[in-house]
Amino acid sequence: MANNTLQKAKAAKQDEFYTQLADIQNEMNAYLDYNPDVFRDKTILLPCDDPEWSNFTLFFSQNFERFGLKKLISTSYAIESKHNLYGSQLSLFETDYEKTSKKYDANITRSRGKIFVLDRDCNADGCINYHDLKWEYLNGDGDFRSDEVKALRDEADIIVTNPPFSLFRDFWKWTLDAEKKFLMIGNVNSISYKDVFPFIRSNKVWLGATGFMTDMVFGVPEGTVVKASDKLKAEKMGYFGNYTRLGNSCWFTNLDHGRRHEKLQLMTTSDIFKYSKHSELRGKNAFDHYDNYNAIDIPKVDSIPSDYNEVMGVPITFIDKYCPEQFDVLGMASSAGYNKDIVGIELLGGKDARPLINGKNKYVRIFIKKK
Repeated sequence: MANNTLQKAKAAKQDEFYTQLADIQNEMNAYLDYNPDVFRDKTILLPCDDPEWSNFTLFFSQNFERFGLKKLISTSYAIESKHNLYGSQLSLFETDYEKTSKKYDANITRSRGKIFVLDRDCNADGCINYHDLKWEYLNGDGDFRSDEVKALRDEADIIVTNPPFSLFRDFWKWTLDAEKKFLMIGNVNSISYKDVFPFIRSNKVWLGATGFMTDMVFGVPEGTVVKASDKLKAEKMGYFGNYTRLGNSCWFTNLDHGRRHEKLQLMTTSDIFKYSKHSELRGKNAFDHYDNYNAIDIPKVDSIPSDYNEVMGVPITFIDKYCPEQFDVLGMASSAGYNKDIVGIELLGGKDARPLINGKNKYVRIFIKKK
């Protein structure tokens, strides 16, 4: 399930993955289909952003009136910030102002971020859109952890962004601490983080509408090394040039959408062993039982039996199919050691908390039970 490109990017703190408009639009449409007024009268903050190239800003500004937004705020990093995507390249906002006003300053723009605000028809053309964005310099470099960006967070109703992957944990805490509605992109493996999983288990946070198996394409800066197979997949999806696809990125949110209420279609245990498309299951008589937990192991999410009502361990990819009306999530077992608050069920003998079958580690398992 791990995607080497994303893992290497995290390790090297290379955060230059830029979300494409189609992926943003497809995700947002799911919330609008579920609740057409989800963004109405809301102030939306887009931190870690840059409106010149940002598809987040483009999407929300061009739909400002259709969504009934109250206000759109976007903050960008300073040029000298290590999280600035385009380095010393000036945006059209800056070059236009360089010609028409004294606002732009070549020295200030290197060390200070910018704030872009959209809340009214500034050019008197009868509509509110991208062309009405106005900007000012921030006091700092645009880091979301600064007091001035925190103040913008506190003003906002909904936070939407693709945060730097190396700062995902920090951004997660920053967002959850404010108790705001949000949509953010992260690594699928973030589900297993001890500061993320409890929110998913308690049904306070869930995954977005874009499924695990849906490739997302991201823009990358000139010169970024992209795996040939990922570049080819991006090209097959119509993206040529500085793009890559990431197969293990997903959306995290606390905004409701219809897909998470769709129940899995399940077969009986006997039918699974007769007709499963997975060869390791066909012909079996029973699911394997863990050595150290009172639960059976379900190796594939599509093989959860309809006629078993006790505790089951399933792969982490289950969370992508999790319907809270169909299952309870009890906990998670991994190599992190035993903590009942995380694992959720008792460890039976020994000290090895990894989910083991005949002594073999099954890696991360989510413990669930049918309702």
